[in-house]
Amino acid sequence: MSARVRAAPPGPLEYLRRWPIRLWLIAVSVFLYAPLVTLMAFSFNDSRRNIVWRGFTLKYYALTFADSDLIAAFANSLTIAAVSTVVSVVLGALTALLLWRFRFPFKPALEGALALPIVVPEICMGVAMLVFFTQVLPWPTDLIWPLNLGAIIISHISFSFSFVAIVIRGRLASFNRDLEEAARDLGAGEWRIFRDILIPHMRPGLLAGALLAFTLSLDDFVITFFTSGPDTTTFPVKVYSMVRFSVTPEVNAASTILIVLTVALTALALRMQGADVARAETGEGLTP
Repeated sequence: MSARVRAAPPGPLEYLRRWPIRLWLIAVSVFLYAPLVTLMAFSFNDSRRNIVWRGFTLKYYALTFADSDLIAAFANSLTIAAVSTVVSVVLGALTALLLWRFRFPFKPALEGALALPIVVPEICMGVAMLVFFTQVLPWPTDLIWPLNLGAIIISHISFSFSFVAIVIRGRLASFNRDLEEAARDLGAGEWRIFRDILIPHMRPGLLAGALLAFTLSLDDFVITFFTSGPDTTTFPVKVYSMVRFSVTPEVNAASTILIVLTVALTALALRMQGADVARAETGEGLTP
C-alpha cells in the first residue's frame, strides 16, 4: 500500500493557503462586485421592475442608443474627460518634474497646495467653482460646442492634475540620476536627456496618471453638477436625473456600457504600462 502524501503546512508568507484569508477575500470580492454584477444582469431584464426577472432582452440597449439626450450627455462626458486628461497629464508631468528636480523658495507651500484638491471635500470644490464661474470669471453660456464645456473642463483639470503629479513624482523617485550624468558626459543636451531618458522612465506613470485623470473626470458628478448648465449635461448628471424617480433598465444599460468602457480602457492602459515598465527596465527603445 502506497503511503499517502501529506500536504506541507503553509509557510509564513503563503497567506492564500490559509482558509481565513481565502474566506475574507471571497467576502470582500462579493461585497465589491456583487452590486455591479447585479446591475449588469438586470440591464438584460425584460421588465420595467428590476426586482422581478421576466426574461432576457436587448431592447433597453436599443432604447439607450436611441436616446439622443443620453448620447449627447455621453459625448459631453467623453469630450470633457479627453481634454482634461491631456491637459492634466502635461501640467502634472511638469509639476512633478519641477518638484522632483529643483529646489526653490516656498517649495513646501507648493507641495501643500498641490494636495489641496485631493483632501478638500468635493462639495466644497463644487461650490468654489460655482462661485468662481458665476461671480469672478463668468463663463459664457451661449458658446458653440465644445467651447460651452470650458467651465467643466477647467474644473476637472483643477483637481485631476494633482493626482497625475503625485503618480508621476512617485515614478520619478525610482529614477537613477547616474543615467543623466552619464548622458551629459557623452555630450547629450538637456532636451535629449529629457526625451530619451526621462520620458521613457516616466511613461508608466504618465499612462497611470492619464487613466486616473480620465476615470475621475468621466464619473465626476458633484463638481460637474455645480458647473454645468442646461446645455452642458454630462453622463453622470443625466443618469442622476433618470434615477431620481426610479431605477429603470435604461439606466442599468447605460451604466453597463460605462462600466465596460472603463474596464476596457483600464485593461488597455495596464497592458501598455506593463510593456513600458519592461522597456524602461531593460533600456530598450532609447536612441543612441
